[in-house]
Amino acid sequence: MDQNSPRPVRQSRIQQKNRQAILGAALELFSARGFRGATLEQIAAAAGLSKPNLLYYFASKEEIYRQLLTGLLKNWLDPLRALRAGGEPLDEILGYMRRKLDLSRDYPRESRLFANEILQGAPHLHAAIAGELRDLVMEKAEALRAWMDQGRIARSDPVHLIFSVWTLTQHYADFDMQVRVILGPGRDPYAEAGEFLDTLFRRLLATGGIETNAKH
Repeated sequence: MDQNSPRPVRQSRIQQKNRQAILGAALELFSARGFRGATLEQIAAAAGLSKPNLLYYFASKEEIYRQLLTGLLKNWLDPLRALRAGGEPLDEILGYMRRKLDLSRDYPRESRLFANEILQGAPHLHAAIAGELRDLVMEKAEALRAWMDQGRIARSDPVHLIFSVWTLTQHYADFDMQVRVILGPGRDPYAEAGEFLDTLFRRLLATGGIETNAKH
């Protein structure tokens, strides 16, 4: 083996480490300050790199931001994709709610990044929201509507039902400080939210048959 052969592997690992450092630093800054409030100099400093070194990996601040949003959108859509039209309605909806709550607990910075993007009019995500996200919501709304037509869950607007899951779960990430200050020390916002939202959605969705099933 040539004595220089390990060098590309080592360089690849360094590159991967530096890219992850840049993305991690950018996520922290973008989620706290928004796209406009964060600078390349700040991202480079937080990543422990010089600005020229950062630009070796990413050509612009927008490229970093877009890469973060691309990964974020996939993670954000996965919980809804997992809702199965062939499953038990109450189990599927409560499972979706719990997956979204877990996402808020485990990825609060990503949630705030997404919220900041939407508050700015979604300039980088508009096409994805109007296309992939909307198509997925409409697909799952049809499954919800079918369950309602079959009398398996109470009737409501299925799209707004999905919106309510988003609102009630992402609140705990987007307003984490407010939630924790109000609840006080020694309490777990996500455990408490899980119990509350489980009760709330069971009541919202209940028909006579579902109330009976919920006891088992």
